[in-house]
Amino acid sequence: MFKATLDRIEDQNAVLLVREDESKMLFVPLSLLPSGIGEGDILEIEIRQDILGTEQARERVVSLLDRLKNKKH
Repeated sequence: MFKATLDRIEDQNAVLLVREDESKMLFVPLSLLPSGIGEGDILEIEIRQDILGTEQARERVVSLLDRLKNKKH
């Protein structure tokens, strides 16, 4: 987890500055942020890998590719 400050809003995107190194910026659609957020607010951000979701997506792609290959034969 890390913290970021909402620096400004441009169009429908928020420009976030990473608190540990404010030279690092993130551009995030406003729709993904809590309602009522404003410039200067500090956010806690956590990014986690969805291992199960990734595996399910891979299996779905393999299944689709197999079906496409079998159609050609």
